[in-house]
Amino acid sequence: MPPATPPAAAPAAALAIDGHTALVGVLGDPVRHSLSPAMHNAALRELGLNWVYLALPAPAPQLEAVVRGLEAIGCRGLNITIPHKQAVAALASELSPLARRLGAVNTLVPRPGGGWLGTNTDVEGFLVPLRQADQSWQGKRALVLGNGGSARAVVAGLVELGLGSIQLAGRRAASREAFLTDCRGWAPQLQGLVWGQPEPGAGPGVGAGTAPSSYPSGPHTLTAALAAADLVVNTTPVGMASATDPAAAQRSPISPAELEALRPGATVYDLIYTPRPTALLEAAAARGCPTHDGLEMLVQQGAAALRLWSGQEAIPVAAMRAAALVQLEGR
Repeated sequence: MPPATPPAAAPAAALAIDGHTALVGVLGDPVRHSLSPAMHNAALRELGLNWVYLALPAPAPQLEAVVRGLEAIGCRGLNITIPHKQAVAALASELSPLARRLGAVNTLVPRPGGGWLGTNTDVEGFLVPLRQADQSWQGKRALVLGNGGSARAVVAGLVELGLGSIQLAGRRAASREAFLTDCRGWAPQLQGLVWGQPEPGAGPGVGAGTAPSSYPSGPHTLTAALAAADLVVNTTPVGMASATDPAAAQRSPISPAELEALRPGATVYDLIYTPRPTALLEAAAARGCPTHDGLEMLVQQGAAALRLWSGQEAIPVAAMRAAALVQLEGR
């Protein structure tokens, strides 16, 4: 389960913005729903920094202009969210080894000589709940649902934990195979898994479609992977609450029939945190599975970014978590 949370903090005094106030923020499209401004501004108050953190919409055609313009005005740091984590890597003057390996950037840090350092704190944030769990992950088996940008950070984290087998379930053959090609050099235990109906023209084997007659009982079906998994991680948006589609919160990336294959005791981690719990985590908990949602990952990756921007190690993580929860409860 997610770590116990402290009681909501009393509202802090408003930020005193003046001519010396520095800017940090998050770029995305859409981004106005982000919890990051609430949790970062709570931390900035605690740290006594004269900074303000804003959600900054950046449509894809204007991304480069926005990134260059924020550098020009002395922005102290940026988080990057959907859909820009891969595109923004090309705009950084330097990439950290991790960001270069993943091909995805979620944090930009100003370089002393100009330009941006692109790095990735999603891996660090993802790992915190798993490292806090009272168990060893060395040699265990994981199933990752989805093959987008977040899945890259998840796979990197699982490699760091020493998982012996990582199966990646993706519905689109082209993107699934591109993911495997990009990542197998540093994730040799990674295998592809067909998810959904077999795709026309795909050949047999791991990471490719199987013949319709053999597909339901093949060794690489989602059901078989669920039955074997010690850890299941959902990186897809299926089940995320939406103001335009309220019924989305009732959906799960795993069907009720597939869920029956999940072993009680297997850990289920959903990167979604709206609603809390998601339909997937609610069903998994009912089967006796330990669960984690994505809120702690959000808080911890944000704290890691703030360390990089501010140079301060002691980040008020509890204040960030409390502010994010207050924001969630008000929705």
